[in-house]
Amino acid sequence: MKHNIGLLVFDWDGTLMDSEARIVDCMERALVDLNLPPMSRNTLKDVIGLGLKEAIQQLMPELDEIMVQQFIERYRTHFLSEQQCPTKLFPGAFETLQILNQQGHMLAIATGKARRGLDCSLHDSGCGDLFVASRCADECF
Repeated sequence: MKHNIGLLVFDWDGTLMDSEARIVDCMERALVDLNLPPMSRNTLKDVIGLGLKEAIQQLMPELDEIMVQQFIERYRTHFLSEQQCPTKLFPGAFETLQILNQQGHMLAIATGKARRGLDCSLHDSGCGDLFVASRCADECF
């Protein structure tokens, strides 16, 4: 098949991976860890897609920088823990990526996730080898 598109760039959470439940679970756990008031799952879902720092600042603009960093640390601890809600690629996502790759497209990821979180997700999903590049929120704007 002839095509003019060489590079296809995907978002990760909510586009390729159904990670909503895990993200919300980790945010809820971070709130508990820091004795912050609970928030509804819908409120927490509304900030998915933002970088973690921006999400926290939108949810709790009253937090100082120290508390924001503590929240980020607690969230990441929970996200990288093995005792989390499982995350899976959306149905058909892996197969679609394989087809695009076989058609000669280069695949990349641009995400609001941190590098460690994306690397963990790529490993768990088994599709890391399909991507030629990725950029994360903690690496660039």
